[in-house]
Amino acid sequence: MIQGDEPVEVIVLEVGGAAFCIDIRAVREIRGFTASTPLPQAPGFVLGVINLRGTVMPVLDLRARLGMGVTEASGRSVIVVVQHDDRPAGLLVDAVQETMILPAAQFQAPPRFEREGGDIFVDAMVPLEGRILSLLNVGSLLPIEVLALAA
Repeated sequence: MIQGDEPVEVIVLEVGGAAFCIDIRAVREIRGFTASTPLPQAPGFVLGVINLRGTVMPVLDLRARLGMGVTEASGRSVIVVVQHDDRPAGLLVDAVQETMILPAAQFQAPPRFEREGGDIFVDAMVPLEGRILSLLNVGSLLPIEVLALAA
């Protein structure tokens, strides 16, 4: 959940027809889609790894990670490079829509459902005119074992 009263700048991502956002401070760059090298025994949501200026970086299919199916990469597909605990990872998304600055007071706690194990991917929800954005927790999306793939 958002802490403090400072406005938060987010980048809005399109994934499977839904709009999600992440704190822009976690984003390092946005790249066009490039094929990745598959990794044996990687979780199903890991597409593989790519070479990011000499660094081996895992690429995750964000749609698959969120349990929404598999992304069919197209000309609009992009890889959003995020960083967590000093390690980069790429998130394959259908498109990047926009960036926006939102007041902290606009973020609301998401509904919680009983689940066995697993991470909570949504930190907060932002009701906007005509839609609701889900703020994704980058740390939860990138489990330690996936970050270790780039080590």
